[in-house]
Amino acid sequence: MREIILINVTGKDKSGLTASLTGILARYKVTILDIGQAVIHDYLSLGILVEIPTEFKSSSILKDLLFEAHNLGIQIRFSPIEENLYENWVAQHGKERRIITLLGRRITAEQLSKVAAAIAKNKLNIDVINRLSGRVSVNDAGINQKACVQIEVSGEIDNPSVLRGELFKIHAETGIDISFYVDDIYRHARRLVVFDMDSTLIHGEAIDELANVAGVDDQVAQITEAGMQGKMDFKESLIQRVALLKGLEENVLSFVAQNLVLTEGAERVIRKLKQLGYKIGIISGGFEYFGKYLQNKLGLDYVFTNRLEIEDGKITGNLKGDIIDGQKKAEILRTIAQVENISLQQTIAVGDGANDLPMISIAGLGVAFHAKPVVKENAQRSISSVGLDGLLYLMGISEREIRQQ
Repeated sequence: MREIILINVTGKDKSGLTASLTGILARYKVTILDIGQAVIHDYLSLGILVEIPTEFKSSSILKDLLFEAHNLGIQIRFSPIEENLYENWVAQHGKERRIITLLGRRITAEQLSKVAAAIAKNKLNIDVINRLSGRVSVNDAGINQKACVQIEVSGEIDNPSVLRGELFKIHAETGIDISFYVDDIYRHARRLVVFDMDSTLIHGEAIDELANVAGVDDQVAQITEAGMQGKMDFKESLIQRVALLKGLEENVLSFVAQNLVLTEGAERVIRKLKQLGYKIGIISGGFEYFGKYLQNKLGLDYVFTNRLEIEDGKITGNLKGDIIDGQKKAEILRTIAQVENISLQQTIAVGDGANDLPMISIAGLGVAFHAKPVVKENAQRSISSVGLDGLLYLMGISEREIRQQ
């Protein structure tokens, strides 16, 4: 009769431990059906699911394992598995899996408990939990500290939007960023990342800085906010704001550009994406002068922005060419994907305003970054608690991999 046994090992980790135990299994020609290991603060948790050959008795194998565990100073437990239960478990392989990522400055037991409860309530099972962020010092918790865990879940879910709504509520209550998406082949095959510029790649809105010099900052700020909240058509809001800049000297553009402040983590995420071979671009309703400035500064591949009309060294209050609004952003993203010969599922789009939603919604990975409520509610993934380099974690890249040169 076929014997299937689950072996659970716990205790202080030490070099050669796994080799010693599997060496015993090897002597008995045991087949490894599944294996998983995790080490937290030098303490090991190892699981091995094995099939015992019919020519050997399990009692002899288990006795040898118990003796070796005693010598190693670890605990070992055996659980027989019925063959029909094992086959049912095997049949579950290949079914849809989902990824839930928790991202913040720190992760508390309350946050994790609420997320785990929501997962259980929706009849999903947690299969794997991995820490993507680096180890956190309790003595040196800097302002740039980040904590991220990735949870893999499986099971049938009737209405994913219900769980997504519950996770969004947990985000609102606890401040933890939570993303929830299907684990598919494209997760590790992204090739293109595009960013909005104002309030995403840089702090604030460049047009507000121009308005401040022109003395019309209050009027422009009000129109900007209405546009970003989706309360005003973006094209109309842009036309109104640019009209208020009429007569501003062209040299002000250089002054504002040199004083642009990149958002936290912007240089880090772009440096790593370039190292990994990604194409990177800006698709923005902002202005060409600033987009080109950032392209030269950061080494970006694409920049698509609006163009101010300038005559006799002064801003005329008009725009040149087609206005890049929300729909145009999505159209440009499609075009770049075609030029790069990739599918939209291989693209990533990051933005903060309502006019970013069209490109965020069609990208394979769409991310709302420190976004307005209307954007966060409609985007499947968001970053609100950390810098732009939190995107790397949402892509499934660990801190160890980020630091590799």
